[in-house]
Amino acid sequence: MADDTVYARGLRDVAACQTRISFVDPLGALYYAGYDIDRLIGRVCFEEVVHLLLYNKLPNKSELDDVRSTLISEMKLPKQIITCLRQAPKNSHPMENIRTAISQLGEYDSNQNGHSEAANKQRALKLIAKVPTIVATLYRVRNKQDPVSPKKEYGFAENFLYMFRGKLVDVEEKAALDSFMILHADHGLNASTFAARVTASTFSDMYSAVTSAVGTLRGKLHGGASERVMGMLLDVNNLGEVEAYIQGMLFDGKKIMGFGHRIYAAEDPRSRHLRKVGKTLCQRIDRMDLYRKCRRIQDVVHKERKIYPNVDFYAAIVLNALGVPKEFFTPFFASSRIAGWTAHILEQYSESVLIRPTSGYIGAYGTKFIPIEKR
Repeated sequence: MADDTVYARGLRDVAACQTRISFVDPLGALYYAGYDIDRLIGRVCFEEVVHLLLYNKLPNKSELDDVRSTLISEMKLPKQIITCLRQAPKNSHPMENIRTAISQLGEYDSNQNGHSEAANKQRALKLIAKVPTIVATLYRVRNKQDPVSPKKEYGFAENFLYMFRGKLVDVEEKAALDSFMILHADHGLNASTFAARVTASTFSDMYSAVTSAVGTLRGKLHGGASERVMGMLLDVNNLGEVEAYIQGMLFDGKKIMGFGHRIYAAEDPRSRHLRKVGKTLCQRIDRMDLYRKCRRIQDVVHKERKIYPNVDFYAAIVLNALGVPKEFFTPFFASSRIAGWTAHILEQYSESVLIRPTSGYIGAYGTKFIPIEKR
């Protein structure tokens, strides 16, 4: 390794870009374009956050109507993609099907040669609209049900859940999914966002950049964590088993999914909000046992390791209470984070710089070559 090469394992504390989109405060706060997330939850809808991330400001009433109208009108998928979703192997993970479908969307872009800022912002809105539709359509065709079209009178999150389940969404469910999607919309330079920006830095197209992000989110250490949280909750039969179960995992050196964070030294602010949402949903469907199990796990893990739950922990019970199967938890994450991904892709395009870090070589030098017949 060259003397002047600095190696940061996992790129910890390395700033790879400058951004106005979001800031993750280690002291336990999250900001979207200057707004503390605590000030947005319960006051704005997901469409407003989409506008904030893409345009760096909250919309007025007219702008909100425009972005909502655009999103709802763009939720329709090409028939060919629906056919591919129908034909996809039923035993594949939904994220694999979604990754493929997003890549396919690029083939049906009517403005493939348009790469102006305006064209890319329209492309971003189309992707934000279509990813939830891909998720909903995949779920329904897997269950031998027909896809459901969005309702013009519904909001975006409300339409997503309606198209997924095929039944009307009540006020509390709508508010819950709006909160979930807002809290997952962006989170600094996480692994999937970084992957998207690396691809965008080559001036590759937006579909390729988003496909890179989806492939990264698929990993169990990133977006797949909530799915494993739900598996843990189902493994523990009752409150009395929690402490022994967690201590057993810790003794075996296993990671408790949904706990700890690379940046936050305090509690993840998203977790605080999702805990409240989860409690409300569990109360209304008479599943407080699930919520109490979460609280008990949180107490035991904090006592043993002094770490807090992250966004994935309570996200699991929120989605479970909304009737979402655990294999679709990560797709719901992707359907929210697509807002942040596209905002970062647009920002990276404006940077016009290729992301190309160096590496610290630790291999040998001058290895003697041996002809193949003598090896």
